[in-house]
Amino acid sequence: MVLRILVFLMIAIPAIEIWGLVKAAEWIGGWQTVLAVISTGVIGAYMAKMEGLKTWIQAQNYLSQGRLPGKAIMDGISILAGGLLLLTPGFFTDTLGFLLILPYSRTMLQYYLKKWLEKKIQNGDLHFYYRR
Repeated sequence: MVLRILVFLMIAIPAIEIWGLVKAAEWIGGWQTVLAVISTGVIGAYMAKMEGLKTWIQAQNYLSQGRLPGKAIMDGISILAGGLLLLTPGFFTDTLGFLLILPYSRTMLQYYLKKWLEKKIQNGDLHFYYRR
């Protein structure tokens, strides 16, 4: 089941991105589209770096106070995923990447992800397998 979803996403996401880039090139022009894709990548990389540094400092503060840096870890994972999405050419992945990097939207997405995971665990739909 998971493999089918991953295969579908690996086919669908690039197809949607190519369609979006072609449409953007029709609307604003080819060079402007290329410039927009490069700009979102550069701006996104800078934003990911700044947010990542803030999160790193926050994690260090938590640890120095003897607290677990759970939120900082979730923020770090979100920022990493957002940064990777922003480096992928295309406007749809860039949109999701910016949502994962910006603090307010990142917090909202993490809240809904947490609720979804809690529901899956409570229903017994999510299983963790490990080897000793």
